[in-house]
Amino acid sequence: MPTVITAARLVTPVEWIEAPVVVVEDGRITALRSRNSAEIPVGRLLNFPDLVLAPGFIDIHIHGGAGRDAMEADESALAQIERQLVKHGVTAYLPTTVTASRERIFQALDGLGKSIATANKNPGRAAPLGIHLEGPFISHEKRGVHPTQNLLPPSPHAFERFWQASAGTIRMMTIAPELPGAAETIQYARTMGVHSSLGHSNATYQEAQSGISAGADHATHTFNAMRALDHRDPGILGAVLENDGLTADIIADGIHVHPSVLKLFLRSKGADRSILITDAISATDMPEGIYSLGGLEVHVSNGRCEHQGKLAGSVLTLDRAIRNVMTYAGWQLQQAVRLATLNPAQRLGISDQRGLLATGRRADLVVLTPEGQVVQTIIGGEVAN
Repeated sequence: MPTVITAARLVTPVEWIEAPVVVVEDGRITALRSRNSAEIPVGRLLNFPDLVLAPGFIDIHIHGGAGRDAMEADESALAQIERQLVKHGVTAYLPTTVTASRERIFQALDGLGKSIATANKNPGRAAPLGIHLEGPFISHEKRGVHPTQNLLPPSPHAFERFWQASAGTIRMMTIAPELPGAAETIQYARTMGVHSSLGHSNATYQEAQSGISAGADHATHTFNAMRALDHRDPGILGAVLENDGLTADIIADGIHVHPSVLKLFLRSKGADRSILITDAISATDMPEGIYSLGGLEVHVSNGRCEHQGKLAGSVLTLDRAIRNVMTYAGWQLQQAVRLATLNPAQRLGISDQRGLLATGRRADLVVLTPEGQVVQTIIGGEVAN
């Protein structure tokens, strides 16, 4: 028997549908229409009056949550992280590593790769789509809290070793384009289907353009850990903000980036090239205290995560990021939702499966109030929280 989901409105997110009827069979949407033009079919009914349906959110940069760190890379850690994500409407994500010893990175990549291979066996949890390798191919000057002693010069050979350790599950790599060997590494990663993201970089404008020419197609937590923008020295930010072929993500927590700068970012990159991320760590949804980020000790207080006085990730959730865009930039729910659904799906090349509510897509949905509060998350047509 099919599952029939109804609500007051639905955002695909490219359009609104009033009084939607979503029919789900075998985890996929088989019909999507308005009950103003068709009868509600027979089936198991999930009715959400006065609420809004949207695609499940996708977080392409997250380090942990619920007291656990993605680099623990074991079943219990990922299970807690993935259940916590579901509470905030996230149905898919990229577990993200940090710079550490090669042995620790290899161990994390091995564990994450194995978990990704069996992700479909974990109903009711957010699905890991692949790994985001953040570091060690980053700039010393803009390393943030990434340990200096563990930074590595990029090379196709070094990337290949990480790729093999992950069993071919790396989907995104943050890299500083000014480093010797970066262009060759970006080109090589692209042959593996890996998206190179410019970040943790002190690149000049021309060095950033060289990375883009080599195949980089994204930018990591724009403004943070990047050479500052100057009107005579635009640097990496000038290249990121002006390039229409480059998507870029941002941490919209009001701490990493001032709300006015968020508005400028959204105006520059637009509704189709901006992506929301959390950069969340294990402290997310936990009391204030001391937590781990890939082995680093992070102090969390008043919403700030710091290691030795430097920002070290966040406790932001993706639903909060969407609401912050609505508050800080004055965007409507439909516009803001796109930044956490269709845009990341398109960047990863999976918009034929996720990020858009349409016939044939996965039945991963989030039920929202008109203000963007998560009420329920549905994965494969089944209520998950």
